[in-house]
Amino acid sequence: MYAAPPGPDNGGMRDLVVTSTVVVPEHELAWRFSRSSGPGGQSVNTADSRVELGIDVAQTSALSPMLRQRALNRLSDRLVDGVVTVTASEHRSQLRNREAAMTRMAELLRAAIAPPAAPRKRTRPSKAAKERRIAEKKHRGQIKRLRRPSADD
Repeated sequence: MYAAPPGPDNGGMRDLVVTSTVVVPEHELAWRFSRSSGPGGQSVNTADSRVELGIDVAQTSALSPMLRQRALNRLSDRLVDGVVTVTASEHRSQLRNREAAMTRMAELLRAAIAPPAAPRKRTRPSKAAKERRIAEKKHRGQIKRLRRPSADD
């Protein structure tokens, strides 16, 4: 079950800041809480400390059409009906898991909308570099030749 987005009265969560120009509004964040496995003692079976945070990348108002297309292409293997989801359950506290999920989602979206890397410029080794490589190869070959048993042995 998806819960209402956390506001000032339920954890103080806020908009998701991805970059200085991309901010996902709080009302577009879909939160879901469930029981977590792992440490927690007696409260592990009663507290819903596991957090799932989802964002509809295909419909969000935070991304321009170009960034949205880039994110959809890069996150295509993680999307379910245009929604990307991250989970956090490593902490005992739901609040800390919410913060971890927000951090994870911001990193994921930041990587998804990052501009592509500049293409590598093709370069050729210099003449001196070629000569050093050949000299090293000859030196290694000479060392290996010296290791062989001589013909008179």
